[in-house]
Formats: sequence, C-alpha cells, structure tokens
Amino acid sequence: MKVEVSFCKQLLTQDLFHWKKEKKNLHRKKKCFKSKRSRAKKMSQGNEHQNKVIVLFDGYSEVINDSKMLANCTCTLVKGKNTCTIVDTRTAWDGKQIVDELPKHGLSTDDITHVVCTHGHSDHVGCNYLFLNAKEHIVGRGISNKNEYRSIEDETNYPIDDGIYITPTPGHTLDSISLIVENSDLSSKPVAICGDLYEKREDCFHELIWVGAGSDSIDIQKKNRLRIAEMAGVIVPGHGPKFEVTAEILAKLKEQ
Repeated sequence: MKVEVSFCKQLLTQDLFHWKKEKKNLHRKKKCFKSKRSRAKKMSQGNEHQNKVIVLFDGYSEVINDSKMLANCTCTLVKGKNTCTIVDTRTAWDGKQIVDELPKHGLSTDDITHVVCTHGHSDHVGCNYLFLNAKEHIVGRGISNKNEYRSIEDETNYPIDDGIYITPTPGHTLDSISLIVENSDLSSKPVAICGDLYEKREDCFHELIWVGAGSDSIDIQKKNRLRIAEMAGVIVPGHGPKFEVTAEILAKLKEQ
C-alpha cells in the first residue's frame, strides 16, 4: 500500500512539473505574439500618415447696401507629413488673430512652410507678410520666394506634400486655385479648400450668391464647381463654414 501511494505521488509530481513547464511555454509564446502584434501596429501607424485640416477662422460675407458689404475669408491650416500650409491669410488687419491662434495648434508663424492664397483679392492675401520663413508663397497660379517667380501651368496639378496638391479652378478669377487634401482627418474623400469658387454652402442652392460675388467667367466657374464637388467629400468655401458634399448638393449643381 505504501509503495502504491509513493508511486502515485511520483506521478502527480511529474504531471505537475510538466503542466507548469507547458504553462510557462504558453505564456512565453503569448508574450512573443503580443510583442510582434504591437510592433506591426506601430509600423502600420507610422506608414499611414493622416493629413490634418484645421479651419482657423470661418469666413463670412454680408451685403449692407448697394455700395457696401462686410467680408472676410475662411483661413485654413493644413498639417501634412512634411509641411504646414496656411490657406488664405485674411485681411492685413488680422495679423494678431492669426499669430495668437497658431500656438493653439502647436505652431508659430515660422513653422509655416507654404502660404497658399486661392486668388489675389485683398481679403485673402492680407497677412502673407507674417510668413517670411515659408519656402513658397503661392497666390493664384503664381509661385514666389523673395524675388524669384514662376507659375503653375493651366490644368496642371502642383504637389505640396504627400496627398496635398494645388489644382487650378478658374472662375471667380481666371487664376483661382484650390488646395486638395487627400487622406485627411475630415473625410474619406478629398477635402477641397477652394476659396471663392464657392462662397458658402448656401450658394449650392442659390446661384445668385456666387454670381453676385463676382465671376470672371460664369461658365468656367460652373464647370469647376461641379468638378470639385464630384471629387470632394468636404468643401471649405471662401466665405463660410466647411460643409459636406451631399447627393442633394450634387444634384443641384448639375441643374445649374
């Protein structure tokens, strides 16, 4: 009887030893798997940069009477993989507001690499002087750095960064441009920062709003409005808050 008990204890001890060993091996494998999965996730995140579109100030426009109106443009910040772009710098009297706003997004005026103005009207270029460290100032299709000048060719896209580029969108003025931002935090489709190609969301339903704001070519502007709406998920207009491009908006634009 004593021999049988001793033998059973020995078997139990061996089983317990093997069980602990297997448990230890299983724990090691799980730890290794988690580590590999974590590294793979970090690598994936590192390869998928998301461009950030931040509207610093919403634009507006309001007719006071036949000879007077109030207006200022929408001002937008785009953080790319290698660049920081400010789009439409408002009037010359808005410098302090822009300087005070940028630190809220971890930036100063010296961190801006590109200044993009959708066209050359005074309410869109007023604070360009703040960004003298920028590599390029782009006003309409004109590109400058200090006293060097060149231009964006007709119907040619101009790259700024990964998934960020300028496309000509004449109409409001014949040299008007839009900044297109792909892979953004706002939409799965591109974001179009398009200045006065669109005044505001309401002009998708009331054509007289954008025509009344001035157009160097109504026909060309109509074509470009539809082209941008068909490609974009979100539009940042020249004088109003950003808006999503809906099926209703597309249908209205096709009617105009």
